[in-house]
Amino acid sequence: MPNLKEIRNRISSVKSTMQITSAMKMVSAAKLKKAQDAITAMRPYANKLTELLQNLSGSLDGDVGGKFADNREVKKVLVVAITSNRGLCGAFNSNIIKQSVSLYHGQYGGKQVDFMTIGKKGNDILSKKFTIVSNHSGVYDHLTFENVAEIAENLMLRFTEGEYDRIELVYNKFKNAATQIVMTEQFLPIVAPEEDASNSGDYIFEPSKPEIVEQLIPKSLKTQLYKAVRDSFASEHGARMTAMHKATDNAAELRDQLTLTYNKARQAAITNEILEIVGGAEALNN
Repeated sequence: MPNLKEIRNRISSVKSTMQITSAMKMVSAAKLKKAQDAITAMRPYANKLTELLQNLSGSLDGDVGGKFADNREVKKVLVVAITSNRGLCGAFNSNIIKQSVSLYHGQYGGKQVDFMTIGKKGNDILSKKFTIVSNHSGVYDHLTFENVAEIAENLMLRFTEGEYDRIELVYNKFKNAATQIVMTEQFLPIVAPEEDASNSGDYIFEPSKPEIVEQLIPKSLKTQLYKAVRDSFASEHGARMTAMHKATDNAAELRDQLTLTYNKARQAAITNEILEIVGGAEALNN
């Protein structure tokens, strides 16, 4: 059994850890509220814009806007892995990395697959074994639509110039603080709607269809990427809050166990001292 000093040191260490994890939990909870409000407010607009774009994509003629719906033979693929810049958020980052690698070996096995990373953690791991065309960790320093739009423009340029035949987004979709859903979402080419779901015939185009499509598609793609990054950002804080909550509970349980061990060891030491005193007194009497 360890001595009393060692147990006291461990109890003190666990208490310090518990204070840190508890503080991190509260910080993440505060950040989560803001991030959750942002993605919740944005989703209806982004979903409706994507729906509108998909309904129009079925009638693109390949001249104006059709370049974004060009379904070429898939030879080169770009996977955009959206992770975080920091850890201590459970399996948040590892799930994205695992799914990205799964695309490399599974669905696109045998094809050229490169990666673009948004987030330091994904870049650190994937760059060890795979080709990273660019990393955009700094976007989280100022998470605005304008900054994300620059990344989307770069992706659109890579696709339209034929550098890649398909671009996939891999990110965590925010459901609630305890649940994040790993999403694999085709960014380019534009996903065509189901035949029976197309409502393109219900639209009246003004001023003209080419002008509308030319402005709508880039805006929709930028919004799609921004929504994915926002989803990931909210999921990160939810995952970290949950992880720190569990860590705090585990630390409290360990503290209680160590306290019980300390009390038992202290009681045993006191009993031994009493026995020694009693034994010494009897020896003197004899």
